[in-house]
Amino acid sequence: MAAIFISGFTFIRNGVQFDYPFEESIRSMLPLVDELIINVGVGSDATLVRIHALAKQDKKIQIFESTWDDSLREGGRILAEQTNLAIQRCKGKWGLYLQADEVLHEEDYDLIRAAIKKADKDSRIDGILFDYVHFYGDFFVVNCNPSAYRHEVRAIRLGYQIFSWKDAQGFRKKVGENRFEKLQVLRSKARIFHYGWVRPPEVMKEKTVAMDKLYHSEGEGTGNNYRYKRIYGLERFKGTHPALMEQRVKEKKWQIDLMAAPLVFTVKDIRKVLARLVEKVTGRLPFEYKNYRKIG
Repeated sequence: MAAIFISGFTFIRNGVQFDYPFEESIRSMLPLVDELIINVGVGSDATLVRIHALAKQDKKIQIFESTWDDSLREGGRILAEQTNLAIQRCKGKWGLYLQADEVLHEEDYDLIRAAIKKADKDSRIDGILFDYVHFYGDFFVVNCNPSAYRHEVRAIRLGYQIFSWKDAQGFRKKVGENRFEKLQVLRSKARIFHYGWVRPPEVMKEKTVAMDKLYHSEGEGTGNNYRYKRIYGLERFKGTHPALMEQRVKEKKWQIDLMAAPLVFTVKDIRKVLARLVEKVTGRLPFEYKNYRKIG
């Protein structure tokens, strides 16, 4: 990868307080990048201290601080704004992006390198698509409900007017005055291990309330959405976690067995059952929302 300068970028605020695996996330990117830009939002915990400690171990890490405007509550756009602040500081030809609850598996590094190398030779390609493994409630339960997105863009071509979009789930390319298009992407088959819904229940509640404030006015929110329950689509995880996550998995301090809990099922789930059956047979999820346009 020496011929292609790769910038990593991410953002985090109050990662310690809300039990994000941000240190594992950062470390999982380091073997792939030439620099790693980290936007640390001014917070109330030891997140900045821990990231400075990581920076002492690896000179690739470059840190800057930002103050969040918590009044930006239209669809979580503060998250895209913070991502774009990090993108602006990237010097690379390609950018690799993770959010603070996402970790790369070392087994997939070669897939990522190969995808970037291939995409760099094709001017049509704006980004690289990754497959998602969503954990829910436990490190050995995955959420395969059709409402859980299967793929997303986590590497982009830099310097081509590509920006983080809405609440930072994906990206868009500016093609004119107030005109943006979905990225044309190449699928890497590399995985993003997403741990956003694996926390002690009391921390999950605190984190969910905090996130709601980035999307809604005071007093609004998602009710008891933070409560773990056996929703349709949960399955046992039979693979391996990234090596960087092994210690966190071993140190899990709460007990929950969602697969033994009563299934919470509504009429709306019937459509999801049918969609999941089609996906298992064909490998394609009907009506899947695609935040990108796939090439090849």
